[in-house]
Amino acid sequence: MDLSNRRLPDSELEVMQALWRCGTPAVRKDIEAVLLPRHPMAQTTLLTLLTRLAEKEFVRIDRAGRSSLYTPLVTEQEYLAGQSSRFFTKLCGGSVSTFAAALCDGGLSREDLYELKKLLEEHAL
Repeated sequence: MDLSNRRLPDSELEVMQALWRCGTPAVRKDIEAVLLPRHPMAQTTLLTLLTRLAEKEFVRIDRAGRSSLYTPLVTEQEYLAGQSSRFFTKLCGGSVSTFAAALCDGGLSREDLYELKKLLEEHAL
């Protein structure tokens, strides 16, 4: 699935991030527990967002008795790679220098930039 043109709204992304941190499959209470410290939300809101994510084919919902089990169909790494590609192509015009300037102007510290340089030199990316 090409994720470079499939950006999630912030609220749906927060639910996906919580689901990625849960063991899979996860039940609603597991997802709520991860969301609670940073972004508590009503049960109905969470269920609505999970349904939307299923409609977008980011999540699979399986019934287990009276409960539902939620399984991510997209990994966090796949989503990040797609968004990085989108950012690089659409916002930076495919220009490495524009991309690098955006990283620097976006608040990366000198240490972050050094770590990125080291990863590039070691072919770890």
